[in-house]
Amino acid sequence: MIDKMNAAWAELEAQFAKVQDRKITDLFESNPDRAAQFQCMTGDMMLDFSKTNIDQATKTSLLALAEAADIPARRDAMFGGAAINETEGRAVLHTALRNLDGDAVVVDGTDVIPEVRATLARMGDYAEAVRGSKITDVINIGIGGSDLGPAMAVRALSPYHDGPRVHFVSNVDGADVSDTLRGLDAKTTLVIVASKTFGTIETMTNARTARAWMLENGGDPTEQFAALSTSEERTRDFGIPAERVFGFEDWVGGRYSMWGPIGLSLMIGIGRDAFLAFLRGGQAMDTHFCAAKGAENMPLMHALVGIWHNQICGHATRAVLPYDQRLGRLPAYLQQLEMESNGKSVAMDGSQLPRHSGPVVWGESGTNGQHAFYQLIHQGTRVVPCEFMIAAQGHEPDLIHHHQLLVANCLAQSEALMCGRSLDEARAIMAEKGLTGDELERQAAHRVFAGNRPSVTFVYPKLDPFVFGQIIALYEHRVFVEGVILGLNSYDQWGVELGKELATALEPVVAGTQSASDKDGSTRTLVDYVQRHQA
Repeated sequence: MIDKMNAAWAELEAQFAKVQDRKITDLFESNPDRAAQFQCMTGDMMLDFSKTNIDQATKTSLLALAEAADIPARRDAMFGGAAINETEGRAVLHTALRNLDGDAVVVDGTDVIPEVRATLARMGDYAEAVRGSKITDVINIGIGGSDLGPAMAVRALSPYHDGPRVHFVSNVDGADVSDTLRGLDAKTTLVIVASKTFGTIETMTNARTARAWMLENGGDPTEQFAALSTSEERTRDFGIPAERVFGFEDWVGGRYSMWGPIGLSLMIGIGRDAFLAFLRGGQAMDTHFCAAKGAENMPLMHALVGIWHNQICGHATRAVLPYDQRLGRLPAYLQQLEMESNGKSVAMDGSQLPRHSGPVVWGESGTNGQHAFYQLIHQGTRVVPCEFMIAAQGHEPDLIHHHQLLVANCLAQSEALMCGRSLDEARAIMAEKGLTGDELERQAAHRVFAGNRPSVTFVYPKLDPFVFGQIIALYEHRVFVEGVILGLNSYDQWGVELGKELATALEPVVAGTQSASDKDGSTRTLVDYVQRHQA
């Protein structure tokens, strides 16, 4: 397997050396059917990757790389409940949370599906009870995967939101909880505390503050708190009865947990039926990922395009650009999903990775980003592969001209990135403005767009719960494929631990109850500054 992988990497690197200066536009000129041949579909969703420098030979070599990595076997192991998270000895089964009518999934001799469905049923009953009660506001207190996913999803599916208002608190900065609580009625607010261990310091600090606020303002924490946690003892000690505790197993990682209890705030907002449609969308993408072959497999091709741009072409970042205001938090969600999963430097066997791991993921919704960082994307010195996302239909039929303009902007940006503008074209523009000589040349130089900058575009009918589920599951499987090809474990996150440990040790130092003498000079100076100004 190692020899096959090395040969596949070498073949791709050799191809890149041959084509790195080739224009993407030349590929369209030489192949009138390119757009149809460099796309994949699942249902009504399309991934167009024709605006990249990938040709047929490169596509074949990328698929050979995936074959050498034995993606199907690893995929089947994940869906089957094998402990593919080898550093923690755990299965990886977020897919089981959306397995609404599939086969059994056995972990350590036990079929986990009955318990998954029982928890989902409990969630649905509780969500509908809350939606029919006096509760007007819900606060989800969590951090990381217990916040980013549901916060992003509630915003994305706001057209389907017909339940209580949903708010999110994640930062231990007191401003976050203070600003959220201000203006809410403690008597009609439900607080959901989302922490698998019920020991996450940021989450529990905010939860205690929210409980004190509720007590001081006439609410009843014994009735108005729920927990998303596996710790029965800690939730009971906090005062939350078992019937309002929704647990999930350690084979669900935080950044993959929105499909289960961590999605309770979303379910309360949009209702049980819409939440089930979201799960159905994820399940549909799972089915496609397991059944589609080769270049027809959207998650596979999505990942292989990413491998080409990052590991082969050397583009260190990737911009995610949803042309949908309601997907404005998607780039931040994907930052955690991808950078926490594949931001590693060590292979599964403990050796150093022979090549770079995942890229830096960033972005913003269009058209806002066009007036912020697109300057760098178009004319900067570094190439940033872009991922555009656009729905054919919006949710505001009376504002269809807005959506038509949005679509036009999205498609124009990918066209501009690919085609660019030559110096001769820029000269002609300046000549029309009456410039001549050196001034014409100077001004024309500033209006040149190098072009030949790659992008992919996702198009889907409408951002409804089902399509949203497809999108999230698509990116989850992309992470999986890239992790397998790179030979790393996408499902642990040891990189977040050291800072947390040091923060715990530093808290009494900052409070002045312990000495900072064993800290480095910079840290001692900073602590001294803070203490002087706190005093």
